[in-house]
Amino acid sequence: MIKACVFDVFGTLVDWRTSIAREAEAILSPFNVCLDWAGFADAWRQQYQPAMEEVRAGKIPFSTLDVLHRRNLDVILKAFDIDYLSEEIRCHLNLAWHRLDAWPDVAPGLQALRQRFFLAPCSNGNISLMVDLARRNGFPWDAILGAEVARAYKPMPAVYLSAAASFDLEPGETLMVAAHSSDLAAAASAGLRTAFVARPDEKGPGKGEVTASTPVDLSVNSILELASVLGSSL
Repeated sequence: MIKACVFDVFGTLVDWRTSIAREAEAILSPFNVCLDWAGFADAWRQQYQPAMEEVRAGKIPFSTLDVLHRRNLDVILKAFDIDYLSEEIRCHLNLAWHRLDAWPDVAPGLQALRQRFFLAPCSNGNISLMVDLARRNGFPWDAILGAEVARAYKPMPAVYLSAAASFDLEPGETLMVAAHSSDLAAAASAGLRTAFVARPDEKGPGKGEVTASTPVDLSVNSILELASVLGSSL
């Protein structure tokens, strides 16, 4: 019954931690900045959910993730005592999220899935961010869906429901794919089918989720494996 697969992106499809650490080092090292680069990436990411919660709670109007990332960047630059960086450098560093690298299995896995299913991100990332990641990594999307389309952030039901509706599908005809149990639990509550992808090194070696802590329809170790499992089940 599944006709579309929609995907969480940060962590599930792209290795944000390694990529942000690399970008931060490349941009800031020429200015004699020396940091724990992975720790810098972690600190930036730790501001992610609190910023979106302000939108979900109605404390601030809907803002794209680029805007929230920039606000979060200003916070952590101060925390790392490098608040003297220029506006130009801050803008360039903020766009590091547009230059993340995919896990190796993702592009070929999506190509295999696209032979049978509609594909789209269902991410908290804004449209321009998703387009840049797709062009960088060869993601063959049929549409760009998620927070900016729904004007809401996951795990709000509207994000998942709008993804299904955009393809003129019922929630149960749409498979949400993610490496995060909380994301999948919210999608299932909205009526979507769910697939867990293990990314054990997402937050550092051995610090990502290995198994889902919520009931899911499928559990795999890669997007290629997901394509294989779904192909053999049809």
